[in-house]
Amino acid sequence: MHETTLLLIEVGALLLGMSLLGRLALAFGISPIPFYLVLGLAFGEGGFIALDASEEFFQTGAEIGVILLLALLGLEYTASELFGSLKSARTAGLIDAALNALPGAALALLLGWGPVAAVAMAGVTWVSSSGVIAKLLRDLGRLSNRETPAILALLVIEDLAMAFYLPVLSALVVGMSLMQGAVSVAIAVSVVAVILYVALRHGHIVSRLFPADHYEPLLLGVLGLTMLVAGLAAEVSVSAAVGAFLVGIALSGRVAANASQVLTPLRDLFAAIFFVFFGLTTDSSALLSMLPAALALALVTIITKLITGAYAARRAGVGTLGQWRAGLSLAPRGEFSIVIAGLAVGSGVVAPELAPLATGYVLITIVAGTFLARVPDALWFRAAVRRRRAASGASPVPPTA
Repeated sequence: MHETTLLLIEVGALLLGMSLLGRLALAFGISPIPFYLVLGLAFGEGGFIALDASEEFFQTGAEIGVILLLALLGLEYTASELFGSLKSARTAGLIDAALNALPGAALALLLGWGPVAAVAMAGVTWVSSSGVIAKLLRDLGRLSNRETPAILALLVIEDLAMAFYLPVLSALVVGMSLMQGAVSVAIAVSVVAVILYVALRHGHIVSRLFPADHYEPLLLGVLGLTMLVAGLAAEVSVSAAVGAFLVGIALSGRVAANASQVLTPLRDLFAAIFFVFFGLTTDSSALLSMLPAALALALVTIITKLITGAYAARRAGVGTLGQWRAGLSLAPRGEFSIVIAGLAVGSGVVAPELAPLATGYVLITIVAGTFLARVPDALWFRAAVRRRRAASGASPVPPTA
């Protein structure tokens, strides 16, 4: 069979399967993310049938999906709102780094994998998945919630921190000199500073580049700028997601509103592809041996994310239920964790078992986080919070808190 024909069959079959699973998720009233992951696992390495012809297509689509998720998330906020949240979340960002990086580093040392693996595992457990969380917030209708800016601030701080972390990790795994590592970090930080400056000071000029009322050139222009900035950011070891998010922040007014409208169908398509691709690239047969360690690590770091998310929301003046929503929403890890594990294991200086451990850990946190994020909206949970506040003598939680 011709390769292009096989590609069309594989992609068509997977998209149809995704549609059916999405409908099933709607029937149960839950996010489709776990279903997409299971579909990818079923047809990835170690699954029932390996789909090789479509792997490159889904890889590219997955990258575009993360970029669009963050770009549209950025369109929901202004630059002043972002910087206000970043300022208020600085302390929470430091607590987040300490509480969530230490468990991963400690486990690597306990397993005898050495200090380089400890640095890598610290990154795996530290950084939440911007792509997964952005979709969760949208699926749960929380983009306008009071705790959402605090969540976004932590995500942006983590992604910006990767501009420092990734060059340092690269230097450790490949034996790069201190000077080369310092140059890489300096370039990455400079690019972030330029993007932030343009977004804050000249966002109105960027918006004028696009016709707000003509959807075709608006779609092409905003999508082109987003992918261009994301690609340039990635080239200098800055998160492509950060670049895309800041493009969304830079746009305002009717341009932002209409761009969000025309890009939404593309985001939905490629975001779903991102989750399926994650499953496709996971060797399900290699997960079993590292599953106990991954489960233990996931349990610890879901709790530490709950602490840091709740702390950030509380400092932003959010109520008790909002603090729970913020903490539990931050549980999923994703794209960065896999990139970090791949970089470390690919160097040959880190134990190869780190890869299946990281993969199992990410899968557990995504699936668990998808369900845990819904818990604060459950009637029994809200009633329990009200009873606890009443017992402590605090004012009652309003129904919409």
